[in-house]
Amino acid sequence: MEERQHLVLMGVAGSGKTTVAALLAERLGWPTAEADEFHPAANVAKMAAGTPLTDDDRWPWLRAIAAWIGAQDEAGRSSIVTCSALKRSYRDVLAAAPGRVRFVHLTGDPALIAERMGHRSGHFMPTTLLPSQFATLEPLQPGEDGVTVTVDATPESVADEVLRALDLMPR
Repeated sequence: MEERQHLVLMGVAGSGKTTVAALLAERLGWPTAEADEFHPAANVAKMAAGTPLTDDDRWPWLRAIAAWIGAQDEAGRSSIVTCSALKRSYRDVLAAAPGRVRFVHLTGDPALIAERMGHRSGHFMPTTLLPSQFATLEPLQPGEDGVTVTVDATPESVADEVLRALDLMPR
């Protein structure tokens, strides 16, 4: 039986998590979830008002994402979820979910990411919170199961690089 894997596409807002997750899901046939869908209304309202979330705001949200990963694992499915997961302590909550949780840190130049964020529509995260996200970001550390991929290419190329880096290229 093949090991179930759960990919967490992480990084600051605007790094391409949703776009790359959709491409990976299409190529791998794995279910996906957006971490934003797990936020309670109070968190969304806070962010929409330009107020960064506190760790206390995030713990229930992270546990809900980990529970979704666990449900996918229990159902015998590998999965993909997008989640900023900016701090190691946040990733530790997700990594404790059943199955092999692997992180894909999508990273890029802050100016490029800010430009991309400026072209998004219908998202509650304002570009004014981007500097606080970069300030909070703790890149993947030794002992974390994951890879870092730069997003300065087309989404298709980034997805290809993720699959190569994780040795998941369809055979």
